[in-house]
Amino acid sequence: PFMDEIQTRLQETSKTCLDAYTIWVEKKKDSKAQEDLSAAIHELRKVSSRLEIELAISERDQVTSKPLPIPSHRSNPKRGGNAPQSADLPNMDDLPPDTSGAVIQNKGVQRRRRNTQRKAEEGGNE
Repeated sequence: PFMDEIQTRLQETSKTCLDAYTIWVEKKKDSKAQEDLSAAIHELRKVSSRLEIELAISERDQVTSKPLPIPSHRSNPKRGGNAPQSADLPNMDDLPPDTSGAVIQNKGVQRRRRNTQRKAEEGGNE
């Protein structure tokens, strides 16, 4: 399986990195030894990144398999407070039509109200 591949790569790149480190410690002035160590570190980072991705995927699968709890504000019965609930607020489409063509504001967003009733009464398309 895929995890066996990661384990094999991790073992091989760790050994290669350790060998390159040992050579570099002996020959710090050798640019080839430094390049080999840098390449080995890079490969080790790639394997560790793959391992982190697999870990994150595994955690995500575990979290999504559990049902989400109902938020406390939804699970508690409605209290006698003054805060309006969304069901208590009027729907903008339920309000009588505005014949003035005025601009109204709803939650900070301006929009022009459509006058569908007047158009229907006039029987024309504007």
